[in-house]
Amino acid sequence: MRKEAYLVRPLRDGAIQCRVCEHFCTVRPGQAGKCGVRRNDGGTFYLTVYGNAIALNLDPVEKKPLFHFLPGDQILSIGTYGCNFRCPFCQNWNISQQRELDERADFLGRAAAPEMLIETCRHYGATMIAYTYNEPTVFFEYTYDTTKLAHEHGIRNVYVSNGFMSQEMLEMIEPYLDGINVDLKAFTEDFYREQCQARLEPVKRNIRTIAQEMDIWIEVTTLLIPGLNDSDDELKAMAEWLAEVDSDIPWHVTAFHPDYQMLDRPPTSQIALARAYEIGREAGLHHVYVGNVMDADRESTYCPRCGELLIQRRQYAVHERWRERGICPHCGHPVAGVWS
Repeated sequence: MRKEAYLVRPLRDGAIQCRVCEHFCTVRPGQAGKCGVRRNDGGTFYLTVYGNAIALNLDPVEKKPLFHFLPGDQILSIGTYGCNFRCPFCQNWNISQQRELDERADFLGRAAAPEMLIETCRHYGATMIAYTYNEPTVFFEYTYDTTKLAHEHGIRNVYVSNGFMSQEMLEMIEPYLDGINVDLKAFTEDFYREQCQARLEPVKRNIRTIAQEMDIWIEVTTLLIPGLNDSDDELKAMAEWLAEVDSDIPWHVTAFHPDYQMLDRPPTSQIALARAYEIGREAGLHHVYVGNVMDADRESTYCPRCGELLIQRRQYAVHERWRERGICPHCGHPVAGVWS
């Protein structure tokens, strides 16, 4: 199914400028944007994967990962095809890196209109919908219509995103988006240009805007790739910048494993993850987490004032130890997050 795009600028000779992400693709008739799923058909710009779910699963919210957002709740996760990045280490490459899709029903997965997603949440008792697996910015019209309908039914909405959306798109989705996990993939322009075919600065701008100006809960994830983005200097610069934006932003440092086109690097070691954890804490971040490995101590939540254990985690098993969510039972310190 396809849907006419919401954020476009008409250009000469039937060309269209797409306005959903920071690539601002100029797309001529018969062509698609860099994401592969936004196409110009005779001067009208369409999203070609509207209402089509390639991946649809019920997950714990911790899997996104979101650790300070309704812990233990179930979230309906939806993904389609396409992405505006070209990361050679992508762990969902079989759907995100599909390009130039046609509209054969057998190729585009199962029909899942916004109304069907709401009914699925109600049937299974899911309190949230996550737009994930591939980049939700590229299927913006689908997410936008669904988030509006979800809010009407008291269902919250979460993006798992690379953070490369345009300011226009972010402002349009803001009233209906409750939480977001942004991948901060590295802290150099060289990495973003060479590995992602994108730019770092728009991602930093959006993280800052969300954290400081919007009523959207934000957490940040960095996949540590040995030899590419895991030097002490780069991690220190990244952590210090995040702490300057907001020291309460949870930072997830997660383990890389060889995948897709990046098979020549080893998995991230436990030692490297522990080092990144300490760098984050020393930089002033109150909540740093290790992911994609078993590390119960560094997966758990502690009071930033007194160090009391508040939420004990072992992968997706969650044990809350406080009497009142969001309040340390030992010292009474409020802990940042969405707890109800």
